[in-house]
Amino acid sequence: MSPSELAFNKNEDTNKILLSDYVKLAKKIHLGGGEKSAAKQKAQGKLLARERIDYLKDNDADFLEIGTFVGYEMYPEYGGCPAGGVVGGITKVAGRQCLIVANDATVKAGAWFPITAKKNLRFQEIALENNLPIIYLVDSAGVFLPMQDEIFPDKEHFGRIFRNNAILSSRGIPQIAAVMGSCVAGGAYLPIMSDEALIVDKTGSIFLAGSYLVKAAIGENIDNETLGGSVSQTDLSGVIDDRFPNDEACLDRIKFLMDKVGSFEKAGFSRTEAFKPKLKEKQLYGHLPAERSKTYNTLEIIHRLVDNSEFEQYKEKYGKTILCGYARIDGWAVGIVANNRELVKSEKGEMQFGGVIYSDSADKAARFIMNCNQKKVPLLFLQDVTGFMVGSRSEHGGIIKDGAKLVSAMSNSTVPKFTVIMGNSYGAGNYAMCGKAYDPRLIVAWPSAKIAVMGGEQAAKVLLQIEKASLAKNGEVITEEKEQELLSKIIDRYNKQTTPEYAASRLWVDEIIDPLDTRKWISAGIEMANNAPVAKYNVGVIQT
Repeated sequence: MSPSELAFNKNEDTNKILLSDYVKLAKKIHLGGGEKSAAKQKAQGKLLARERIDYLKDNDADFLEIGTFVGYEMYPEYGGCPAGGVVGGITKVAGRQCLIVANDATVKAGAWFPITAKKNLRFQEIALENNLPIIYLVDSAGVFLPMQDEIFPDKEHFGRIFRNNAILSSRGIPQIAAVMGSCVAGGAYLPIMSDEALIVDKTGSIFLAGSYLVKAAIGENIDNETLGGSVSQTDLSGVIDDRFPNDEACLDRIKFLMDKVGSFEKAGFSRTEAFKPKLKEKQLYGHLPAERSKTYNTLEIIHRLVDNSEFEQYKEKYGKTILCGYARIDGWAVGIVANNRELVKSEKGEMQFGGVIYSDSADKAARFIMNCNQKKVPLLFLQDVTGFMVGSRSEHGGIIKDGAKLVSAMSNSTVPKFTVIMGNSYGAGNYAMCGKAYDPRLIVAWPSAKIAVMGGEQAAKVLLQIEKASLAKNGEVITEEKEQELLSKIIDRYNKQTTPEYAASRLWVDEIIDPLDTRKWISAGIEMANNAPVAKYNVGVIQT
């Protein structure tokens, strides 16, 4: 076996093991609050959150779950919050693409943690950007009181959700809510601010204050069912539109309603007949290096993601550390901006490091982004970037100006942007290649991703220099042994913070995906983005 074949096999094994680890972790997270909590819910005749989604979605439709790893290893003092206590994603109901958001009542009775609010706001953001109908399956005890100060009053907190309910309705984006369990206090506004509100008999209830609080506040003795059960809130108050005998009947009504939803004006993105890549998609695992510092040919990755493995490059011989070009994914036209991880020669004959953004590559990418906006072509960013080139030559050559040009063009882009973090995503490179702060319609990571301000070893050395300088001011000297100990500790801590699960737990990325599912995610993303017409392009300030 040749060295190249050995390297390929090693890469393939490493990437498949990484993926397997995340699949196992996802299965563990899918258990929610555990078997005991699930059994308690089933005993009440209720479906679990993922069972409700599975029943509701079309049989032949994928469910692209967003935020599986949200809350991972967060809130250990409260026993954790798997998936943020809410399950949601993109799918189709009655043939209509939509978002489904379902509280997981097995996790702290569906109570809202700070990360739960962030996750729900992300779902609403996706709905607003793409005119995507949203279905809420409500089963929640409301705000998690021990953390109320971190979830209640601020702009990005719980109340923002109801503000978004109002904005969604004002824009004509359908919202359907089903009260399938407890719905208390401020959380009661979510279903009632939706366009349609349904409730399940006996298990569903909705009120601003439960019976205990009513007793404490005004001295009235009343049980929860009489106070805000299905009969009270449909026949007496008229707050809820209709009640149903069980979860399945309620979900059937949602299917009926979704079947009547009309379509929005389309953006008009180009789509033709879809073709699979000619090159084997499964070879993605072998072409992506096991070690993040290794160089590789990014074109080998692109050719296994695009239809017919056809990728037409833009300015192929110029700015070679970024690859730009046109392709199709599942029939949709896309403009691809990808970090080239090969060691290349510039047009001046100088060697350039793969994965680093130089002035010429920044200039090329900025101009390509502008062209895609002129042609109304959605943008796909494939990230494996270590940052912008540093040093006197780059600084004197105006790297900051050229980097700003790229960031400006990308920020002002009005065609939808999608980001896949394949490998490194460091520092300003993350920004320039459309990181989370730059509003990609969807941003996903492969298991091989690393996200941080810089690599762990480089960051540790910088932090070590700062620590040594601080100690030197006080007349102290670090021994070689102590230096290595400190360096190792910093690297370990920093590396943990660069993992995909660390990023996904905080919603820096929407999901960790199998590289083989990339085409599916991009296709679904462009399909939903096609519901929202593109605004007139205004590039903003671009210095030449």
